[in-house]
Amino acid sequence: QESFMREYSGVASWVFKHHCQDPVRGPVSVPQCVRLLRAMAEANVTQVVFTVQLEGVESSFTVDVHPDWAPLGAQRFMELVGCDYFTESRFHRVVPGFMVQFGLAADPEVYKKWGTNPIPDDPVTTENKKGTLSFAMRGPDTRSCQIFINLADNGFLDSQGFAPFGEVSAGMEVVEQFYSKYGDYPPKGNGPEPDKIKSLGKEYLAASFPKLSYIVATEVSS
Repeated sequence: QESFMREYSGVASWVFKHHCQDPVRGPVSVPQCVRLLRAMAEANVTQVVFTVQLEGVESSFTVDVHPDWAPLGAQRFMELVGCDYFTESRFHRVVPGFMVQFGLAADPEVYKKWGTNPIPDDPVTTENKKGTLSFAMRGPDTRSCQIFINLADNGFLDSQGFAPFGEVSAGMEVVEQFYSKYGDYPPKGNGPEPDKIKSLGKEYLAASFPKLSYIVATEVSS
């Protein structure tokens, strides 16, 4: 424990010296280290504002992206935001008390580019609490573009490898109002079939599931 304290304090002192306006003189305490590391993590957070349509009413919610939680997942999410991938994407799977899923592109050609280009898994470092975002997957190293927002504390997903990369920091009440009456995927519910969304895009959803809430735009907040 003493050697850990010496090493930890030394590293934190160096960071304070080189990165703080008011350097700390001498070794620092564990609480100071924790505050420093938390501040560094918070400084690296990116906020993304989702403008959404809920049955004719426009609203918004904000996602804080945490690269320190899941760097590969956070990077892929920001790549998708950067190319406006989510525009007109529907919240196609909404299961109250569990989660809401999105990320199948409105244009099938756009989906082909990203949906067939998976990324490696991140270790799970944060719990799947209410409001956190994780990538959907069908096995190891299969994350691509589908994402879900936890509508409850779903800690059982942690051991299954679902690694949160962000959290809803504002507007969770908006997320909880997404249209849900179509239910889950068949056969559990009467919701849309994922394979048809992939091949037909928003035309299939607009014709057969017109009430689904959808994304109007995403924007990185300044």
